[in-house]
This record gives sequence, C-alpha cells and structure tokens, in this order.
Amino acid sequence: MATRVIGAGSLARDLGNWRSVGTDEEAGSRRSARPAYLALAEGIRLLIHDGRAPLGVALPSERDLATTLGVSRTTITSTYTLLREHGYLISRQGSRSTVALPPTVPHDGTRPARSILAMMAQPELATVDMTYAAMAAPLEMQEAYATALEGIAPYLGTHGMDPVGVLALREAVARRYTERGLPTDPDQILITLGAQHGLRLLLNVLTAPAARVLIDHPTYPNAIEAIRDVGARPVPVPLLPEPVGGGWDLDGIRSAARQTAATLAYLVPDFNNPTGQLLDAEGRAELAAIARETRMTIVVDESMVDLSLTGASMPPPVAAFAKGSEIVTIGSASKSFWGGLRVGWVRTNQALITKLLGIRSTVDLGTPVMDQLATVHLLENAGVILDRRRDQLRSQRATLITALADELPEWRVSPGAGGMSLWAQLPAPVSTALAATAPNHGVLLAAGPRFGVQGAFERFLRLPFTHPEADLRLAVKGLAATYEALTPRAAEPLQSLTLY
Repeated sequence: MATRVIGAGSLARDLGNWRSVGTDEEAGSRRSARPAYLALAEGIRLLIHDGRAPLGVALPSERDLATTLGVSRTTITSTYTLLREHGYLISRQGSRSTVALPPTVPHDGTRPARSILAMMAQPELATVDMTYAAMAAPLEMQEAYATALEGIAPYLGTHGMDPVGVLALREAVARRYTERGLPTDPDQILITLGAQHGLRLLLNVLTAPAARVLIDHPTYPNAIEAIRDVGARPVPVPLLPEPVGGGWDLDGIRSAARQTAATLAYLVPDFNNPTGQLLDAEGRAELAAIARETRMTIVVDESMVDLSLTGASMPPPVAAFAKGSEIVTIGSASKSFWGGLRVGWVRTNQALITKLLGIRSTVDLGTPVMDQLATVHLLENAGVILDRRRDQLRSQRATLITALADELPEWRVSPGAGGMSLWAQLPAPVSTALAATAPNHGVLLAAGPRFGVQGAFERFLRLPFTHPEADLRLAVKGLAATYEALTPRAAEPLQSLTLY
C-alpha cells in the first residue's frame, strides 16, 4: 500500500508563522543569525512532537513544499537533511522520507493506558487520581434503581437475557435521537454494556486484520487499544488547534481515507476526549459527504454529547446528515450519569444490528435488565440531572483553569466547548516524565502519549475537572511541584537543533 503523504498546503497551514521576525533570509528584508532551513526544521519538529505530523507519514516533496512556502528548493533540502540527521525522518531507497521520533526521545506511547490497573494498588501518599474523567453518581441514582426494582416484575418470568435490549430503553434512546433532529426507530437501537463494548462489537464486524481505521488525534485511549486488539491499525488525522480552526481537518480525513483505503473511521466530534472540541453543523455535513465519497463507514462516539459547557445550542447528530448507512453512532450513560452504570447503545440499520448480534453471542448474552430500567428512569429525568451536572463541571473547570494560571502560568490551556477535561500544552516534551514523577507529589496522571499513537503528544497532558474543587487545587499544587522537580534541562523548551 502506498505511503500516506502530508500535503504541502496542509503542512504550511500547520507550520503557521514558522519564521519569526528577522529569520526570512530569502525575502531580502534583513539577515538573521538563524538560517531559514533551521527555523523550518524546528517548526516541523514541533509538529512531530505535538502529533500533528504523524509518525510513518511522508512529508511533501521538496519541490512542492518549496513552491508552497515560497523558499528555494535548497532550503527544503537542507531542512530535510537536518531532520534526517537528528532522527526525525527515515529514508529508504526508492521511497519517500517518513516522519519518525529519534531513539533518544523518551516516550510512553507504545500502548494506550490501562490506568485501572494502577488504581488497584494503594499508594503510600494520599493522591488525587487524574487518570480518569468521570463523575460520581447523581443524587437520583438510588431513586433510579429503586424505580427499576419496582418495574422488574414483568421480566422475572423470562430468562432475562435479551441481547437487543429491553424495549422501554430502546424507545427512550430512540426518542432522544428524534428530539435532537435524527428520526430513529427503536429497532435501530442495540443496547450494549457501554460505548466501549459497542465499539468493540463494531470493530469485530467492520474490520479485518491489518485494516486501517482513521482516528482523530488525540483521541480516547481505550478506542486505540480496541482497534489494535482486533488487529487493525489506527491511522491518525490530527485535530487542528483552536487558533487555527478549532476542529477536524476534514481535508486531511478525506486525503487519509483515499491514501490508506480505510473503510472505517472512529471519531469523537461531540466534545472530543481529551480536547473538548465540538464539530459544527457544516463540518458534520462535510464529514458525512466524505464518508459517502470514500465509501467509508464512520463510527461516531457520542459518549460526551450531553456535556456542553458553553450554553450554545448543539448541532444535530452527525448521522442526521447521512443519506444511507455511512454513519454509525455509539452512545453511553456512563459520562452523562455514572461510570458504574454500564449501559450504552449502537444506533444503526437493522442489517448491521443482526451482524452485531451474531458476534455478541460469543461474548455476552445481554445487558443487565436492572441497569437498563434504571437508565430509562434517568433518561426520563435527564433535563434536571444534566443541568445540575453541567453547572458543576463549569465551576470545577473554572477552578482548575484558575489554579493552573496561578501555579503554572507558562502552560497553555484550551478549555474546549464541553466534555470533562482540559488539554494542556507544556513548554517542553516532558509529559511522560511528569506522569512517572507525579505520584511522589500526590497526583496520578495519564501522559499525553496515551491519547495518541507512536509517542505523539509529549508536550500535552489531559487534566480532568471531574474532582471536587479542593482536590483540583491540591492536584495542581502537586503538578507544579512535580514540574519544578524535573531536571532544569528537561523542563526547558525544546532545544534548538544542533548544527554539526
């Protein structure tokens, strides 16, 4: 299969103003102590560290990039040579140079986090666990289970194993989709053991070993793990930072689908985890068009859809813009209500549901009836519950942002439009080092590379704001102490590429 290539226009866009004042040696305005090829190499290297130039992808040809940037081809040749010498490009005879990370750059991105294993051990120091983004159960949870207990009698005369899901819950989920602008019939809903379970069933049906699956980058770590576990290969398409466009690189998704022949994508357009970014209605229409053009099925994860924190109206579901079965949606009650409520769903056509049921019978025989009935009660009272939880998240997010500004003012924080976490950019690529050291200062962290592939995002850290405000302040103090404890060299911004 042909190597995926970053377009010259896309690379130029992501580089932005890569030449600071006085570095434009080719414009003739003034001379600089730093040659243009070195400034360009440093700009590309930052994109590699930030995951916006994915590993294994080829850079544009020297001729194309020189034309797009308005520099000489000699400048591009020197740039690529320098990156190659420092291990950021790998060249093979007869093929393009592809992006890499030098062996000397430490990272922890070989596999996504399995943080639940770390949570099983009791640390010696009282800690704030920032490895998860989930809230405690709402006050109505006991009432939901009490109501479920009262309504379970009709199901006790059956075997209690329904792989499709109880009708009352399928009707409630279908009704919510219809109210959001996507007419849905209960027969289009399959109840699962959470969104992760639904994704795994879909991967088993829609992928094959070595198949390519497009993902937004960064994304949910357990989704990356699920893709790998079925033998498929995640293909990252970087999210654009908010100053550039604040969302999904739709041209990049289209190009990646064509170049890799991917037939499946997993995307989180409703408050991406971890960035909190939201894809607008125009982008959703374009995304559905891309799926049709490339004959690619897109699995849209709506786990965070109820957690808008801006007060603005939500765009319709992505599937509302589909003309066929190109968009499959998965959802969950876990983020909206409680992580211990292992209830999710898949919205798709009946033909695919039949295939999913064939796979499911080898894994489990259905979602617990009590949990499903409790979820029905929660959905019927979702308005009051979710309003209160969104207010709580807004307050906790504000506390976390303020604490970071006070303790770590050099860190850049993007609040996003919703969700449960901040995506913080660090001055240096030390995310893994922070995660390794932070338990000594009372904080458990998930390093940035956990949310990407092949070591990306060493300059980023996900910081959930789902803890009480006092715990968030304590966590930030621990973070600041950890960052200060790193060696002076590690805590500095990326060092300039050395000229030999």
